[in-house]
Order: sequence, then structure tokens, then C-alpha cells
Amino acid sequence: MTVLRIILTLLFILICIALVILVLLQEGKSAGLGSISGAAETYWGKNKGRSMEGTLVKITKYLAIGFLLLTVILNLTFI
Repeated sequence: MTVLRIILTLLFILICIALVILVLLQEGKSAGLGSISGAAETYWGKNKGRSMEGTLVKITKYLAIGFLLLTVILNLTFI
């Protein structure tokens, strides 16, 4: 059990580091003045899921789910 716990802890640390990096790479939601006038409904606004930022958002979601699952698993008491 200790080997599994060590492996899960190392995976947890890697996910934490990856989450921090991905969050820092993303742009803010209110980037630029285009959001005030409604210019977000352009081609790039509609196809955001296919862009690099859309990919970063998807990866961040999956890593956050993994983070939560590993947190629960690592806090279970194995007696």
C-alpha cells in the first residue's frame, strides 16, 4: 500500500504543478475592450473551443477533476 500511496502522491504533485502552469497560461475573461461592445461574437469567439485557449480550458477541466479525485483517494484511511 505504501508504494501505491507514493505513486499517487507523485501524480498528485505533477497534476498540481500542471494546473498552476495551465492557469497562468490562460487569458483573462475580460481581456481587451472588445468584450464591452460585443465583439466576442466574431469567428474567433464562436470557434474558441478549437483554438489554443479552448484546448487549455479543456485540459484544465480534466486536470481539476483528476486533482479532486486524487485528493479524495489520498485522504482515505487505509488500515
